[in-house]
Amino acid sequence: MLPNPVPSNRPVTERIAWAESCFEKSGLLFLKEQKTLGLLSEFKSASKASRQKMGESGVVTLCRECDQEEGGSCCGKGLEDRYDAWLLLINRLLGVEFPKQRQQIDGCFFLGEKGCLLIARHVICINYVCKKITSNIHPSVINDLREVEGKEINALFVLNEQVKQTFRKWMVQQKTA
Repeated sequence: MLPNPVPSNRPVTERIAWAESCFEKSGLLFLKEQKTLGLLSEFKSASKASRQKMGESGVVTLCRECDQEEGGSCCGKGLEDRYDAWLLLINRLLGVEFPKQRQQIDGCFFLGEKGCLLIARHVICINYVCKKITSNIHPSVINDLREVEGKEINALFVLNEQVKQTFRKWMVQQKTA
């Protein structure tokens, strides 16, 4: 039987270990459930659309320039602390392989050479924009981006609640078996 999710105040490696263990022991349960499968698919589409809009709007280019040429990055060390065990489990269900260690000493644990390694990101990672972005991208473009990001955030919320519900149901079944 699986323990309850590791609290967010524990090291990210412990939360990752719980998500990995949960996925190994009950991943098929989630992936067999039609409602969860549908929500995973809906979320993937919303996430893909959001990231595509970030690229089209120029946000990705500005972020890359800031990180590579100016030495800054919003994806700094400690941002991984916002990721709870549920969000990590969702990433595993989406096929994400977690890194074994931090790739950039001052970067988020999930920051790779080409950006975020996660599909399901924390809301702050989805919709944070800095002054450089708001100064260089027209407000109407940012508003369009916000609309697409809102769909991603909503789809993630619904998926997160479904995963928790499925997990609780599975835990009850394990106790009565």
